[in-house]
Amino acid sequence: MTDNRDRIKAAWRAFASHDAAEIASFFTADAEWLAPAGNATAVALGASSHIVGRDAITRFLAHDFGRLFVRDVVVDFRGIYADGDRVIVEETMSAILANGNSYTNDYCFVFELRDGLIHRVREYMDTARGHRDMFAGSASRT
Repeated sequence: MTDNRDRIKAAWRAFASHDAAEIASFFTADAEWLAPAGNATAVALGASSHIVGRDAITRFLAHDFGRLFVRDVVVDFRGIYADGDRVIVEETMSAILANGNSYTNDYCFVFELRDGLIHRVREYMDTARGHRDMFAGSASRT
């Protein structure tokens, strides 16, 4: 039996693959992904910070993410902790953005699983840092 920490590690590999079918296999149909309102990624993509449903989450991870974070995406995991059906992931992500800017930010994700599938993700990050990196030198600053 795979423990939930291993399940989330496998999900993260699927996210990095951008393979929609593989990504979808990790989520419940009614899954939710909640990030801070007005975060830089949502603003840059003109998207909601609250993504509802397996299909919408899969579309974001398989397609939309790569339109913004275009190359040299590196995730440095700081820790992965599990307690029952809850898994916490601490990481730093860096990338080159579509506008040519360098992006680096620290994240904390809280994954809630139901029957071995991701039911809810709560994402936390430094929103001010995200906006600085995302929109530096851009007329799109918020």
